[in-house]
Amino acid sequence: SGAEPSASCEVCEGAEEMTEPLKQCSAWLHAYFCEPARVDSLPVPAFHHPLLQQDSFTGQVLWTLLRDVKFGEAISYKQLAHLAGNSRAARAVGGAMRSNPIPIIIPCHRVICSSGRSGNYGGGSLLKEWLLSHEKLQKEKLA
Repeated sequence: SGAEPSASCEVCEGAEEMTEPLKQCSAWLHAYFCEPARVDSLPVPAFHHPLLQQDSFTGQVLWTLLRDVKFGEAISYKQLAHLAGNSRAARAVGGAMRSNPIPIIIPCHRVICSSGRSGNYGGGSLLKEWLLSHEKLQKEKLA
């Protein structure tokens, strides 16, 4: 059967009308799924969500996750709480993950239980498992 048919992308087809932040976001997501080696070299799309603008533990957790937990890595709720400045706030980290306004880009799927279980995910456990294995496989290919 050979080559897969190329998939059309509605967002990309109207690219000339997109604002710059939307173009960045589209490029970032395309790289994440199709060219993971490029993800780290792309600018992270601009975030204007109020939750990410305010000085709160949730905001601190989300920015820490974005900055410190790279493609193909995972971190426990407890470890992320520690990195964000409060090692006893693992439950609050779970709340921050539930509040994440930009899943995948802010990679809450990379936050797992200390036991190694994947834990909850807003998109469902199957999607979380798929994202984690996508990253693991892509990282192995790059190694």
